[in-house]
Amino acid sequence: QVQLVESGGGSVQAGGSLRLSCAASGYTISRNCMGWFRQAPGKGRERVASIDSEGNTNYANSVKGRFTISQDSAKNTLYLQMNRLKPEDTAMYYCAAELPLSCTVIVGGFWGQGTLVTVSS
Repeated sequence: QVQLVESGGGSVQAGGSLRLSCAASGYTISRNCMGWFRQAPGKGRERVASIDSEGNTNYANSVKGRFTISQDSAKNTLYLQMNRLKPEDTAMYYCAAELPLSCTVIVGGFWGQGTLVTVSS
C-alpha cells in the first residue's frame, strides 16, 4: 500500500523559509516522477514543482528561483525547500507521485494528505 506523508508546514512571516518533506512507504520515490502541488483557500489545485525519474526538475513560474525540489533516495523522501516566502504562497501543500506528463498534469496518481503553509505579511 502506497503512503505519502507530508510534514514541515507551519506559519512563517513573509521573506522566511520552510522545508517540506514527503516520506514515502510502499513506494520507491525514484521509480517515477513526483511533484509538489498546492491549493489555496477558494482556489483550484496547482502544480508547484516536479522531478522526474532522471532527476530533471520543473517549476511553476510563480516559485521559480525561490523553491527547490529534491529527493533523497536513501531516505525515500521528497523535499521542497521554500525560500523568500510570500503571502500568496499560503496554501495546503501536497506531494504526489506518478501523475501524467512527468507529474505536470493533476490527474490520478498517489497523493499525500497535505501540510498547511501560512505566510503572513
